[in-house]
Amino acid sequence: MENRLESLTSWDADWAGLRVVVTGIGKTGFSVADTLAELGAHVVVVAAADDDEARGNADTLKIVGVKDVLLGEETSTVLPLVDGRDAELVVTSPGFRPSHPLLAAAAQAGIPIWGDVELAWRVRTKEGRRTAEWITITGTNGKTTTTTMVESMLQVAGLRAIAAGNIGTPILDAVRDPEGWDALAVELSTFQLHWTQSLAPVSSVCLNLAEDHVDWHGSFENYAADKAKIYNNTRVACVYNAEQIETERMVEGADVQEGCRAVGFTTGIPSISMVGVVEGLLVDRAFIAERKDSAAELAKVSDIGDLVPRHLVANAAAAAALVLAYGLKPEHVRAGLVAYHNGEHRIQPVATAEGVLWVNDSKATNPHAAAASLASFKPVIWIAGGLSKGVNYDDLVKAHAARLKAVILIGADSSDLAAALAAHAPAVQVMATRAEGGRHADTSALRGDAVMAEAVAMADSLAQDGDTVLMAPASASMDQFTSYAHRGEAFMDAVRELLESRASADRDS
Repeated sequence: MENRLESLTSWDADWAGLRVVVTGIGKTGFSVADTLAELGAHVVVVAAADDDEARGNADTLKIVGVKDVLLGEETSTVLPLVDGRDAELVVTSPGFRPSHPLLAAAAQAGIPIWGDVELAWRVRTKEGRRTAEWITITGTNGKTTTTTMVESMLQVAGLRAIAAGNIGTPILDAVRDPEGWDALAVELSTFQLHWTQSLAPVSSVCLNLAEDHVDWHGSFENYAADKAKIYNNTRVACVYNAEQIETERMVEGADVQEGCRAVGFTTGIPSISMVGVVEGLLVDRAFIAERKDSAAELAKVSDIGDLVPRHLVANAAAAAALVLAYGLKPEHVRAGLVAYHNGEHRIQPVATAEGVLWVNDSKATNPHAAAASLASFKPVIWIAGGLSKGVNYDDLVKAHAARLKAVILIGADSSDLAAALAAHAPAVQVMATRAEGGRHADTSALRGDAVMAEAVAMADSLAQDGDTVLMAPASASMDQFTSYAHRGEAFMDAVRELLESRASADRDS
């Protein structure tokens, strides 16, 4: 069976009759099953979901040729037969952990397991359709920002390019576009990287590495190893963070293609073979002939935007290195940054009133991301807390305690963060929604918009001229919100309502 799978390296290969189990029926699982059915494979889909959306997707997949769809918790843990025989391949959605009973059974039976990204790489070439180059991006934080910066730079260069993968367009939907693409900016999570084996991007980067998703990977070491897979088989340039030695070591240990270079990025003055910053200018010392004793201007840091924290400069430097490796010119880097608009919920100024700056960083879903925004402001009234994902907050609080004026805890259970604050910032006032006596209380009865409105009101009662109220939770959102975007919208709505109410009261007085 391995020999047949090894031969499946294009859309035009012989996929007919291949027996495949697909896990999940959300956006990723649907795209996988739809693709395989179009290729002529025999597909059985299993998913724990059994709601209206899942049943609707199941009906659609059966129409396009999927053999069977098995919904519900009781069936999702069992490896099914396909056409009465053992599966030859499992293609899994990112939400399924390697320890999931179905995947564990497949591994024990010697059945290969791919992710949607591995499948997409194998079907990316098709006769009569242009084949895109891939630029791949991962990291604990900054993936989406860097990926969309790369997309912007590619597009201003006149290329047909799109961001895909763990952002926006599912990678298989992008690959199957009838016209094809010149280039894809592919954001990859560790969940996706875990199941990849044959990607060969033109350039790749791990932006940074910090503790995250330990619950999925089982350990930080496993998480780091999956991040490092981004560099395998890279053809032109492995881009690493010169300010974090772990990413450089990933490149040193990567099995790359002959001639591939290591290129660093930094927010400081770059050494040779790096992209960095000199006197407010983003500069290149990696891709110019005179790099030993000079640097070429790429853009002004101010081209990125009005509020440019250090980590955003790092993202721009990484994006520049990635596209220069692809072959873009310096003018494309600058034009791409000028055209770029940072996404909502990432260090997003919401309002300034009475000298208080309100900032939404709901996308700071882990301590490393929150550290980037905390480092940008002082003094800070910090709204934080939520679903911790098993991470530790001690280092975050120790590093930024001096910036904190007060902390307001949200989340159904933010006891881990509260403990870190008590240990490392004992002089900082800590409040909590529905708190009594200044101690964190269970807020499980208070959800979504209501909890955020209460937190914003608390922050307003403390804020003075010169303060920043920063909502950077350092936690996931799903305990009280449907997503980080919902949490960010709730914060922005609460701030607007507060300020509108105050303006109305001033008019009436």
